[in-house]
Amino acid sequence: MTMTKADIVERIYERVGFSKKEATEIVESIFEVVKRRLEQGEKVKVSGFGNFVVNEKRPRKGRNPQTGEEIVITGRRVLTFKASQVLKKTMNGDGVTQGDQSDDGSED
Repeated sequence: MTMTKADIVERIYERVGFSKKEATEIVESIFEVVKRRLEQGEKVKVSGFGNFVVNEKRPRKGRNPQTGEEIVITGRRVLTFKASQVLKKTMNGDGVTQGDQSDDGSED
């Protein structure tokens, strides 16, 4: 099962009591802020959830698997997500809540 943006809007509508229009505007605004920060190369940290980080990949040599010809793979920016320890423990049924532990998602 996949959760969509519409599902998030629906949950906010149900739980917080905003209208669907207000809930949609909030979700859109949050994603727009996150997207802009990532476009600028900034790290986005959501406490108790994880970190979104943009990494730069340098150009590198590669091979065309069909012809064996050597090619240059262009550099690019890639987005990575690192789950916080709180999220990892929750996913594994350890029952830790956000108030029990504060973590930035980095490894020890």
